[in-house]
Amino acid sequence: MMIIRPLMASDADALLNLAYKAGVGFTSLPADPNHIAGKITASLSAFNSEVDFTTEQSYVFVMEDTHTNTVVGICGIESSIGLSSPWYSYRIGTLVHSSRELKVHNSFPTLYLSNDQTACAEVCTLFLDPDYRHSKNGQLLSKSRFLFLAQFAHRFEAKIIAEMRGVSDENGQSPFWDGLGAHFFDMPFADADHLTGLGKKEFIAQLMPRHPLYINLLPKAARDVIGEVHGNTLPARKMLEDEGFRYQGYVDIFDAGPTLETQVNDIRAVRESKNYLVKIEDHIPIGTVPYLISNTLLDGYRCTMVYIKVPESGPLCISSELASNLHVTALDTVRLVPLFSQHTSA
Repeated sequence: MMIIRPLMASDADALLNLAYKAGVGFTSLPADPNHIAGKITASLSAFNSEVDFTTEQSYVFVMEDTHTNTVVGICGIESSIGLSSPWYSYRIGTLVHSSRELKVHNSFPTLYLSNDQTACAEVCTLFLDPDYRHSKNGQLLSKSRFLFLAQFAHRFEAKIIAEMRGVSDENGQSPFWDGLGAHFFDMPFADADHLTGLGKKEFIAQLMPRHPLYINLLPKAARDVIGEVHGNTLPARKMLEDEGFRYQGYVDIFDAGPTLETQVNDIRAVRESKNYLVKIEDHIPIGTVPYLISNTLLDGYRCTMVYIKVPESGPLCISSELASNLHVTALDTVRLVPLFSQHTSA
């Protein structure tokens, strides 16, 4: 069984292994032991702290294969971003140049360096071991966060974003970086990407131009990837859009990957999830619809996917094995939601 649980101190080596598999472009999990140690410390602190919107709280979860006790995936939620250090993105806007005398009226798409998404929550750090990209494991890993958001919405800002990995080639080279960033930073994309992943973002403010940048002046290869995602990220983008996230014209300043956003309460899985009392039985009929199911604990959070028949009223009957993996007993509460919207196919 695949179980989603909070990150633990003992997961350091497993996270480093996942970071090497993720490669260049996955800025939230660089293959750096010190950074991983810091991520573990921050996550443990978040789960054991009171709500505090004056600072970021980072909730990190892993997917564990209970048959092998192996960590095979990671995902996270930030309670708020841009508080301890500025959060940068490009906002795509428009500049109009007009001359009545010459009867000329032209509009030009532009990039504005902005901090507009400061104090938003963020779903982040999503990566699944390639060997486990089957059996709806990716949907479980990503959407498990939404049941946590539904249960603990008071710990997060009302607006939430998701940065999508932008286009880069098999060598980790970004066309957008080559066309723009490289002229101001004088370093390879992989180096700038690595520094950002380590939280060293001061150089962005120091080196990036503050005035609007005309998109038409960029090379075609750079223009073509603005707002586009890496091929491996297409399923993640579709998944988030099916849940209600939308692209609103903000892109990453390094690879121009799109940022998707919505309100926490508008996420489909948050809005449709319900709580049920638990009843444990030995013989449970198997349903035809996959559901996300979680307990309602904070630092003991557990979530998995199950095919189950849901009653119109009364308690939810689950097996003793499932109850054990969710760390619940009879008359405890679980949260449940269909894995997919009724308008979305698997």
